[in-house]
Amino acid sequence: MNGNEIFELIAALLILLGSIISVISAIGIIRFNDVYTRAHAATKTTTLAVLITLVGTFIYVWLGEGFMSIRLILGIVFVFMTAPVSGHLVLRAAYRAKVKMADETLDDELKPVLEKKLQEGDS
Repeated sequence: MNGNEIFELIAALLILLGSIISVISAIGIIRFNDVYTRAHAATKTTTLAVLITLVGTFIYVWLGEGFMSIRLILGIVFVFMTAPVSGHLVLRAAYRAKVKMADETLDDELKPVLEKKLQEGDS
């Protein structure tokens, strides 16, 4: 095996790993109980899966085809910056809309913080 074949194999393994993580994420979205845990599965693991897949594709294009793809770099940066923020905002909106948590949820750590802010705002 020469150098290019090794890098192509690494890129293929990264793409395969990203697709496996995507399937695990989809199973988590289906099986979890409430919007908060489903969004956790959707944002955390899917972000990781997309990033790994894009990095594998970038390695393949860079070392296999011989040029750097600025579109892939921008895609990696865009997903890395926007997916966690959008997931946070969706969950924040769900929490403020008083979407019920799962019965298995033991502690609501955000409730005292928001109540304190509301009391400070009223004074």
